[in-house]
Amino acid sequence: MGGVVWSVSSPILSGVLVAASLLGFALILATSFMINHFDFFGLRQAWLYFRKQPYTPMTFTTRYLYQFIRHPLYLGFLIGGWAAPVMTVTHLVFAIAITGYILVGIYLEEKDLVNYFGKAYQNYQKRIPMLIPKPGRKKPPTGSTVPVRDTVTRP
Repeated sequence: MGGVVWSVSSPILSGVLVAASLLGFALILATSFMINHFDFFGLRQAWLYFRKQPYTPMTFTTRYLYQFIRHPLYLGFLIGGWAAPVMTVTHLVFAIAITGYILVGIYLEEKDLVNYFGKAYQNYQKRIPMLIPKPGRKKPPTGSTVPVRDTVTRP
């Protein structure tokens, strides 16, 4: 699929878009460490299995960027996908597809998180916006954690 949807000719605006895209991808990497990078990629599970130790679920925490938005990882993907100085038809199709995938994923993930963490996650949903931080919001309590309920087993 060819063709250019838009092309920014201004070097300054082009640089801003490239910087925003790189910031989005840096946000993805940083967020993976905020939620335990090794658990996120399955390395912790493999290491525990190798050592013949049971998997212990992670606790629900609201540290770092999670104090301001519920899904900084997804926000990084959206910024990285849409901030492009040259948007081709192929890139546009990818950006639209990844946006749809993320929105459906957020809907399904939030249902699972409410089922898994219960009232703690529902309170978090009420306090913290999904993707766009609210300007002028007071900083919430730092690094609160909620233990996982014992009655729920995590796959």
